[in-house]
Amino acid sequence: MRNSTEKSKLGRTELIYLLLGTLLLLLFGVVAKGQTPPPATKAVRAHLQIQQPLYTEYRGVRLGMTATEVRTKLGEPVMKSNEQDFFVVSPSETAQIAYDAFQKVTTISTDYSGGVGAPDYRNVVGEGLLERPDGSLFRMVQYQSAGMWVSYNRSATVVPVVTITIQVIK
Repeated sequence: MRNSTEKSKLGRTELIYLLLGTLLLLLFGVVAKGQTPPPATKAVRAHLQIQQPLYTEYRGVRLGMTATEVRTKLGEPVMKSNEQDFFVVSPSETAQIAYDAFQKVTTISTDYSGGVGAPDYRNVVGEGLLERPDGSLFRMVQYQSAGMWVSYNRSATVVPVVTITIQVIK
């Protein structure tokens, strides 16, 4: 009989630990399930899921092209050097193209005075421009898999300037 009593007590102890463990697991499951990430976190996660850049070139010029290829596409620059070319496309549109030591494009930056001729921001960086306290609008999107980032900036000046930049992630 002593043997059966010991088994019974051992069984109760095990049962108590089993019930406590189950309750703790349920409690942690409910707590974890009730914690939802804030909207900003959800937006960042959705943003990170975008793999393909929306805007990858300017007038046929892409990151990695040679300076010779760029000049063939855009014509002779107003200012020319081994590090950077400056193009005046029209009275309201200019472009700066920066090169690395191997004369490959690392940055494409375009300015549109008054926003004239600028592509719609949704075609450049997607939805969700951020408005800064000064009234300017901005959004930058990084594409790690493509090794680049793209930004859209609209100034809050009387004659707004839209600047779109494509750059290699360094």
